[in-house]
Amino acid sequence: MDAKIEHRELIYEGRVAKGYKVTLRMDGGLLVQRDLFCFGGAAVILPVLDDGSIVMIRNYRFAVEEHLLELPAGMLDPGEDPMEGARRELAEETGCTAGAMEKLGQYFTGPGSTDENMHAFLATGLTRGPQNLENYERITVEVYPDSDVRRMVADGTIHDGKTIAALGLYWLRKASI
Repeated sequence: MDAKIEHRELIYEGRVAKGYKVTLRMDGGLLVQRDLFCFGGAAVILPVLDDGSIVMIRNYRFAVEEHLLELPAGMLDPGEDPMEGARRELAEETGCTAGAMEKLGQYFTGPGSTDENMHAFLATGLTRGPQNLENYERITVEVYPDSDVRRMVADGTIHDGKTIAALGLYWLRKASI
């Protein structure tokens, strides 16, 4: 079943997203109302230390009123190369710089209502330094062995979608090597 956008009305324009009321024409001619939120791209970074440990952050997320254990990530600036945005976010949130950065993949975060495209990167050859947080950010850096991260995903301690997806891409890649 294919759907074509028949009408799009901007109902919200915020700092990081635009919200639209959309009318879709389904392949049988039926008109259906939907909400669409458009974001610029984003990057999530999986920083792995030489011993295989994973650098994570603990970050308060107001939308779910919780301090989440997650991988560093952030929105891309307009026109910014995803890898450069990943390097920027890694340094800002963790203080780490990567000797090597490779793309793990990319995915849509919620394609039923948003066009957000998440680019996932593996960062290795890390050099640690000071964080460069925005004045409102309160992010702590935490390092865990790979086995602990696997356990925390399995038991639900880690329940951030972008983090679980990036870790899954990484673990699948490791398993096929």
